[in-house]
Amino acid sequence: MSKLLSPLTIKEIVLRNRIAIPPMCQYSAVEGFANDWHLVHLGSRAAGGASLIIQEATAVSPEGRISPGDLGLYHAGHIEKLKQITTFIASQGAVPGIQLAHAGRKAGCAVPWKGGRQLNAGEGGWRTLAPSAIPFYPEDSIPDELTESGIQKIIADFGVAASRALAAGYQVVEIHAAHGYLMHQFLSPLSNRRTDQYGGSFENRIRLLLKVVESVRNVWHDNLPLFVRISATDWVGGGWNPEESVSLCKILKTNGVDLIDCSTGGLVPGVKVPVGPGFMVAFAGKIRKEAAILTSAVGLITEPKQAEAILEEGSADLILIGRESLREPYFPLKAAADLGDEIDWPVQYMRAKP
Repeated sequence: MSKLLSPLTIKEIVLRNRIAIPPMCQYSAVEGFANDWHLVHLGSRAAGGASLIIQEATAVSPEGRISPGDLGLYHAGHIEKLKQITTFIASQGAVPGIQLAHAGRKAGCAVPWKGGRQLNAGEGGWRTLAPSAIPFYPEDSIPDELTESGIQKIIADFGVAASRALAAGYQVVEIHAAHGYLMHQFLSPLSNRRTDQYGGSFENRIRLLLKVVESVRNVWHDNLPLFVRISATDWVGGGWNPEESVSLCKILKTNGVDLIDCSTGGLVPGVKVPVGPGFMVAFAGKIRKEAAILTSAVGLITEPKQAEAILEEGSADLILIGRESLREPYFPLKAAADLGDEIDWPVQYMRAKP
């Protein structure tokens, strides 16, 4: 059996292979509520053979949404439709996962196909929150610097959302601390200029993330996996860097985190990134080796043999297939054929199996 199609056990969850679908925002919710688009989008990739389907960044509060089209878990009413989605994912042999998030200063934006710029109040936007009063783009509104009570509310919001995620049937939870959103804003000195216990030193800048991890762990079942997605580098001098990422991941491991979802960038605009096939894989390898923790790799991984090589060389334990899965929802079936391996097909599609 290929490494890519071999199972992976994390705590009591067995992933049927090493192919997972990462969180990809669909910007198609209304007031945080999921709908049939999300059911079909996520469900088709479960039927397509992926082992783990991680739902898009799901906001823990209304003001934590990237856009008015984001999913949320800040209302008990959100659970009903999400339960339908997780039930279908599980019925296809995949594991339903969810990413919990707060966008911080990058919140309140138009959906991408309407320009993506930050909206004002008259356009349906809202006041944004951040560790420091520094906007993402110069033309954005200046975010409100979080107070101590505001920070405590965010910590509690993550815990409540995780409890609702359990009720909705998710079996993996991921905390979003990447791509320039709130947790990442606290981690990086480029966006965090605070002088209190949440700013300045490395230990202070990681404090909020550790408290959020604790808040989630207090309600999340011990037998279920907990992931954290980080941007391993800001790709700019003076920002968050790979060495700090390794140090953070060592601490996260001791705090009950099972896997680091390794991405990069997103904190500041206009940064030159060396984009190419597998351009972020090396960071997953570094963290896996130096922090001795499971990692997932992402970033222009488009071919089964490429994914297999990443696993064989020990750079990651799980491969996240993002944009390629939008082009090919049945990527795992293709991978099995390319690697000369076997994978279960949906019985309804067996007539098409080579």
